[in-house]
Amino acid sequence: MAEASIDYAAVYQALPGMVALLTPELVFADVNEAYIRGTGRSREELVGRYLFDVFPDNPNDPNATGARNLQASLLRVLATGERDTMALQRYAVEDPERPGEWEERFWSPVNTPVLGPAGKAELIVHRVEEVTELIRARGRAGDGQGRVLEAELYSRARELQELNNRLRQAHAREREVALALQEAMLPARRQVGHHRAAVRYRPAVGALNVCGDWYDLVDLVGGHRIGVSVGDVVGHGLEAAGVMGQLRSALSAASRVADGPAQALNVVGRYAHVVDGAESATAVTTFIDFDRHTITYSSAGHPPPVLLHHDGRVEFLDRATDPPLDARPDPTPRPEATTSFAPGATLVLYTDGLIERRREDIDTGLLRLAEALRRHRTQDPETLADTVLLELLPPGGATDDTALVVVRL
Repeated sequence: MAEASIDYAAVYQALPGMVALLTPELVFADVNEAYIRGTGRSREELVGRYLFDVFPDNPNDPNATGARNLQASLLRVLATGERDTMALQRYAVEDPERPGEWEERFWSPVNTPVLGPAGKAELIVHRVEEVTELIRARGRAGDGQGRVLEAELYSRARELQELNNRLRQAHAREREVALALQEAMLPARRQVGHHRAAVRYRPAVGALNVCGDWYDLVDLVGGHRIGVSVGDVVGHGLEAAGVMGQLRSALSAASRVADGPAQALNVVGRYAHVVDGAESATAVTTFIDFDRHTITYSSAGHPPPVLLHHDGRVEFLDRATDPPLDARPDPTPRPEATTSFAPGATLVLYTDGLIERRREDIDTGLLRLAEALRRHRTQDPETLADTVLLELLPPGGATDDTALVVVRL
């Protein structure tokens, strides 16, 4: 028996709670029947109009903050791609039949993003729980207890809102410090010998999304050789940035004395076991020999580097992949592989923020990267790095950090 299809539009209209769909521009895309009844506005007065043109703060109340708080919540949802539950809001709504008269309401909103294929919020589900009658009923209770309760509830809501604001300010300060620390520990863009290299780092959107992505370029002893690496530490904020600095420095030092990239990762893997916060950290390192025109590489749980040949052929360096740095209690020798290149080829290393998207197979992101590199292979490294970020990252910013290194061989 064929499964009956569900009319989700009818389900949406029948929802008992007040629900509106907002565009990223905060314009009403749709409203359900409960929202129409609860606000006293018709569909024509809502759909297609800017939210705060319909529901502004009461201009006669200098202490009104409902619209401002709601706008801040909605913008956070757009920036982070995460749900935001607001504290109880005291809101004044203008009577549609008596302009200039405002009615006090108490609403408890929850704002949830609807993410598109690129991980960007394409709609916001704005759900409102109407608690005005509950507050008023309490207010009619004997001995004035209801009024006391109403004042206490509103006071608590304001305290929670203020606490949330302080937490966000603290997180924003932490993010600024973490970014400064991260930038100080990452090497600047540079010439590697006479070969051109472009480096990029893009932090994730949102105040809590500073992660531990890193890159490194080192000159190696013995011939015309360099080492190029990228890595990713799981976690956020100052702790992740600090762990990132320790692992990057360890790999940079190990690469200068190791026989090859696998041995360098072995050393760093042992070190990662004694570094708090290094759990599940990944890295990939490549040793480029310009005299022999070879790249030797090894990966510890990281997405594969890409070798873009001069003729447009794309080669993923995925023949030497092993678990993350601290995955084995007793580390065993890691694999490494070697491939050749002709002068004019391009090597690209990156972290997963460049290719991974929610609800999308990672192979889709890898193919997207390969196609972008193939189309723009004639660009110089600096231009190519900017082009790749522009084409692959979501327009509003990614929800994960991204590090990118482009080296012309």
